[in-house]
Amino acid sequence: MRHDGGAGPQGASDQRTAGRAVVVAHPDDEILWLSSALAGADRVVFCFGDPFGRPAKAAARRRAVAALALPGLIDLGIPESGAGFAVDRASPVATPQGLQITDAAARTRYEANFPRLVAALRPVLAGCADVYTHNPWGEYGHAEHVQVHRAVTALQAELGFRVWFSNYVDTKSWPLATRLAGAPCWTERRRVRPDVALARGLMKTYRRHGAWTWTPFHRWPAQETLYGQAPEAEGRHPMAGEEMLDVAGLRWWPPPWRRARRRLAPLPV
Repeated sequence: MRHDGGAGPQGASDQRTAGRAVVVAHPDDEILWLSSALAGADRVVFCFGDPFGRPAKAAARRRAVAALALPGLIDLGIPESGAGFAVDRASPVATPQGLQITDAAARTRYEANFPRLVAALRPVLAGCADVYTHNPWGEYGHAEHVQVHRAVTALQAELGFRVWFSNYVDTKSWPLATRLAGAPCWTERRRVRPDVALARGLMKTYRRHGAWTWTPFHRWPAQETLYGQAPEAEGRHPMAGEEMLDVAGLRWWPPPWRRARRRLAPLPV
């Protein structure tokens, strides 16, 4: 079943009893960062629709989304803010809406999207036990990935679901991941295998419609780690000392100086 949305999520009211949702910022994020969760998902939610200022890419994305074979697909269709990389990489600043955006016009759109995103996700996630989404540093540092994580966690206490995120990172997001490493954010850790067959099949759909946004040389790892965050703050652990997957090392021909796995520094004793 597919629900395509513009002004708001269509078809959400009849799916409130579903147990597992995958919530990502953009189409193709679901197979890059959370493919291991897709097979068991009751719904897959795309938050943002048309890329900012790129009408040809917007049309390609709509064609790809219409062709996807994903469970309970809900496309919120919120227009992108164009703020994805308008951040200070060396010294990123977290805000209630996600990250501090350096471009004034993009910042206005980005901040306006946050309450819209929370309002659109509320009925979609009501009744869920587990919600899989972007990690706190946005994988490779995309500001809209961070914003989706913030929107999902903003609803966690109200709706009572467990939040899950994976351990992908990049050089551009490493300063933010390092800065956040000391904050308690997970209560459960699972090492899982990405669903490579499903991911590659969906990648072909995206590429066929000209909507694939990642490198064609991406190589899914043999194993990824999912971190679960319970609604209660008690018993949460920090990310310090945890092993991350460096996306630049996940290539068929990675740079020799970029290993696929790197570890966050442990907390000082």
